Amino acid sequence: MNQPETPQTTDPAAMTAVELVSAYAAGTLSPVEATEAVLEAITARDGDVNAYCLVDPDRALVQAKDSEARWQSGHVRGLLDGVPISIKDIFLTEDWPTRRGSLSVDPDGPWPVDSPVAARVREDGMVMVGKTTTPEIAWKAVTDSPLTGITRNPVDPTRTAGGSSGGSAAAVAAGMGPVSVGTDGGGSIRIPASFCGIVGFKPTHGRIPLYPASPFGPLAHAGPMTRTVEDAALLMDILSLPDPRDPTSLAPTPTTFRGEMQREVRGITAAYSPTLGFVQPDPEVEALVAAAVEALDAAGLRISAADPGFTDPREAFDVLWAAGAAAMLAAFPSGSREKADPGLRRVWEYGETVSATEYLDARAVAAQVGITMGTFHTAYDLLITPTVPIPAFAAGYDVPPGSGMSGWPEWTPYTYPFNLTQQPALSIPAGYTSEGLPVGLQIIGPRHSDDLVLAVGRFAEAVLAAR
Repeated sequence: MNQPETPQTTDPAAMTAVELVSAYAAGTLSPVEATEAVLEAITARDGDVNAYCLVDPDRALVQAKDSEARWQSGHVRGLLDGVPISIKDIFLTEDWPTRRGSLSVDPDGPWPVDSPVAARVREDGMVMVGKTTTPEIAWKAVTDSPLTGITRNPVDPTRTAGGSSGGSAAAVAAGMGPVSVGTDGGGSIRIPASFCGIVGFKPTHGRIPLYPASPFGPLAHAGPMTRTVEDAALLMDILSLPDPRDPTSLAPTPTTFRGEMQREVRGITAAYSPTLGFVQPDPEVEALVAAAVEALDAAGLRISAADPGFTDPREAFDVLWAAGAAAMLAAFPSGSREKADPGLRRVWEYGETVSATEYLDARAVAAQVGITMGTFHTAYDLLITPTVPIPAFAAGYDVPPGSGMSGWPEWTPYTYPFNLTQQPALSIPAGYTSEGLPVGLQIIGPRHSDDLVLAVGRFAEAVLAAR
């Protein structure tokens, strides 16, 4: 297994969103050609990866032809008009079923409504190619379900793509679409981004509107999954537009993410915490991230070692996660419990036992971790950690085989704390293990510092690529 080669930009399926738009503007490529290339890549590669649960070539090509006409007439609709995109099968999409990885969801619908994410994508003129796989109701950090089977890592198909946005990560990494949108309630964007070697961004809670409201409540975020930080910033400018259906959504930003991404970040202070004070990372993962941090420090970030000062909030996370799952599943049809993923059934049963007092106590723990991080960020602009303490393990398992672990949060301790705090967090590739498996570096900022996190991420991406 070798480290993946850098994509050749002469292949439309390997181009970034920014490269595609530049080619459209120059007249050297059309949205139809780009969409056809992505559809051909799906046909050629998805049999091994299983990233898509729905592909609609006819509708995608109609959208691509409409975009081509707009480019030819000089009346482009949006920032990424004509760029192919996939969407995780958690977001409602008009006329497409949203089955959430569950056998209990009727595919016949009806499906009359677009989620805010789907609506913003359509308004921008992007080409919606299809929907990507998810574990049932996005409940775990790998991507398999009774409905769609196992999603595999395109870097090594014997390994997991991670989850729960594993289909989106695998699609982007395999050249089956330059960008996708995932959800993140405990690391579900950042974990598969790390495992598949792409960029994944969880913005501040409420920055991207959600509808219907997630049963996971304040843990739930949506965000871009891309090949570059620049593409993620452009998608943020599209996805973060307000939507009246989300009462928790934030006011529009006074600046653009793509504009702020160009800001000077040398001199920014960052803390590097390889363990958060309670994690034992794989030695190779720790060494790769430490080497990346050293390069960033040498390039102008002011990085010093420091732990943020909170203890592992796993117990509180488990309470909030299980209660949310149980609330959602209670609305499923009779007989759904018997059809559900066995691991999800256990979470469902635990969630049904959670009392209101226990739920509020868990929210109090989340608030205290947030207060601790708020204080921490008065001393440091950013916190840097590994994204996941291990590389991708064998596909088809919820935990690494032979590890003795009982649940996925045991191997995701760098991600779920920052769902509790609702902070922006970005995963970018940091390097590859001796087996050729990607490792991610996580950049975390204070709430509402999404623009800073993306700007530093772009700087870090360039520094690490130049090594």
